[in-house]
Amino acid sequence: MELNPIDETWAAELAAGPLAALTPLERDIFLTRLRLYWPDVLRPLRRLYGDRPDFDGCCRQLLAIVAAGYAARPAELRLLDLQRQGEPDWFQQPSMLGYVAYADRFAGDLRGVAERIPYLVELGVTYLHLMPLLMPRQGPNDGGYAVADYRAVNPALGTMADLAGLAGQLRAEGISLCIDLVCNHTAKEHEWARRAAAGDPTYQAYYLMYPDRAEPDAYERTLPEVFPDFAPGNFTHYPDIDRWVWTTFNEYQWDLNYGNPAVLAEMLDIILYLANQGVEVLRLDAVAFMWKRLGTDSQNQPEAHYILQAWRALSRIAAPGLLLKAEAIVSPPKLIPYLGRGEATNKECELAYHNVFMVLLWSALAEGRVTLMTRALQNMPPIPSGAAWITYVRCHDDIGWAVTDEDAAEVGLSGFGHRAFLSDFYSGRFANTFARGATFQFNPKTNDRRISGSCASLAGLERALEGEDPRAAETAIRRVLLVYNLIFAFGGIPLLYMGDELGLLNDAGYLDDPNLADDNRWMHRPRMDWARAEERRDWWTVTGRIFRGLSDQLAARRDTAALHAQAGAFPVWTHNDAVFGLLRDSPRGRVLVLANFSDRPQTVPGYRLHEMVFGGRLVDRLTGRVMDSAPGITLEVYEALWLTPEAELG
Repeated sequence: MELNPIDETWAAELAAGPLAALTPLERDIFLTRLRLYWPDVLRPLRRLYGDRPDFDGCCRQLLAIVAAGYAARPAELRLLDLQRQGEPDWFQQPSMLGYVAYADRFAGDLRGVAERIPYLVELGVTYLHLMPLLMPRQGPNDGGYAVADYRAVNPALGTMADLAGLAGQLRAEGISLCIDLVCNHTAKEHEWARRAAAGDPTYQAYYLMYPDRAEPDAYERTLPEVFPDFAPGNFTHYPDIDRWVWTTFNEYQWDLNYGNPAVLAEMLDIILYLANQGVEVLRLDAVAFMWKRLGTDSQNQPEAHYILQAWRALSRIAAPGLLLKAEAIVSPPKLIPYLGRGEATNKECELAYHNVFMVLLWSALAEGRVTLMTRALQNMPPIPSGAAWITYVRCHDDIGWAVTDEDAAEVGLSGFGHRAFLSDFYSGRFANTFARGATFQFNPKTNDRRISGSCASLAGLERALEGEDPRAAETAIRRVLLVYNLIFAFGGIPLLYMGDELGLLNDAGYLDDPNLADDNRWMHRPRMDWARAEERRDWWTVTGRIFRGLSDQLAARRDTAALHAQAGAFPVWTHNDAVFGLLRDSPRGRVLVLANFSDRPQTVPGYRLHEMVFGGRLVDRLTGRVMDSAPGITLEVYEALWLTPEAELG
């Protein structure tokens, strides 16, 4: 596809219009970026809207939004942009550590979060993701994912000025702020939806609305249900407007129509507005659903990627310090493209959740075997050099068992049977399970059963403490430290989910709130226990064991250059089905990660270490311990080692 250079008439109009109040140098910086990124802007826009007669007008509207966003960008953020461009791999460094929390459950409100910054600094946090905090609808709101106003903060948490102030305070401590941007849908109370409901055709075109059931029924033949228990189907009828509205998630969440370029422009304006408040990372929610196509599941369509590519290129012109993170919880072949591939390599989102890795960690814990995890990760292609995984053990959401039939078959398992086993194991239905979790959203049509539960409870700590069994509690602590050890070692940005560093258990308090009681995911969304946090420096407590264990791992991570995200992460067979191997090999150094997923000591034979060129004396970077590889390396129960040949250490 031939891509035209930027129309210099348009550039002159921008210089004389939105950029007029800037200095000549500031204008030149903008126009240089515009010319640099214009091909990356034009490529996806042509594929989305190139057949429209008003295509040029759409482009000019988007450029006007970008220029206005740049002109409004505070000076300190423009400086940050220059710093980020000078160090483009800043988010790939092994010093990166994310922390995820609901602002109210962590510290009451945004000002309370600011008061807790010293705690985050103590942990080594460099990236704080505050869960949905923009203005939600009143009443049920899907945990804040039904947004009524993208330019206002939930009043219970503070104001937009409080958010900007918090972002500045975090930035001064080297912590980047991440917030959610819900881009697939709005609340039905959003201004656009209210105008649509009032009959305004301009805003009705912002949503997917139908006068009868003909088209919805045609789509439903191939659409899955996201929440079959309490939101069956994908369309809702509203008698007041006599329209069927596309509502993928809940009836109060109206899906946006990105076939209308005005919607893409509105969201771009919001992206730049939030970036100018000091937000450095936007978690783009439900991106897989943004484009619909008859006869498909209306997920992961090519146009969804073009939308993300356009936002990436346009935001790079106005705010190149901003990162985009794709929330796409999909199968591996469909996941990688959100980080860019082909001509879009390094030109889509910089970050994406490694949901598959999270699922495989819990699968290996339940099995006590790593064959499925090893094979499935080996089957995943590498990601672009300018991108990074977001790795995590738990998050605010349920666990859906993203184990493909193909991966399972390669190691002699039934995909259907294994997914059922995992659901039984982590919901407590499997004999002798250590886990304490709950089934979320059972779908009888597919037998899909997802799981809720905190990391500590799923790892066995809740059952151990209830049974007053110190040995079982110690084993559960080892499981927690093991799974976190691996997300620290994998590369990218590992996320600590609030409370996991203290071993917080499932919280049944949500049952007392009628707005939450129907959603058992709130069992793993507890309020921060600051009294328990005071125990974090006491090694003899459960809290202290977990906190210190994670802190020691993170200190080792910061000191291990080979864990840079650009270094390859290669799953390897260890010749022991209970021990997972991960080789990190780059010019920055080599590390062999070994992790025992068994409740018994396990040995990796010396000949296998020699085959991987890890013979001789090895140093564990976690403890400094030196060991001879010749007789093999023995790992204790749920132990992990980060091994480097002694000769390669400086």
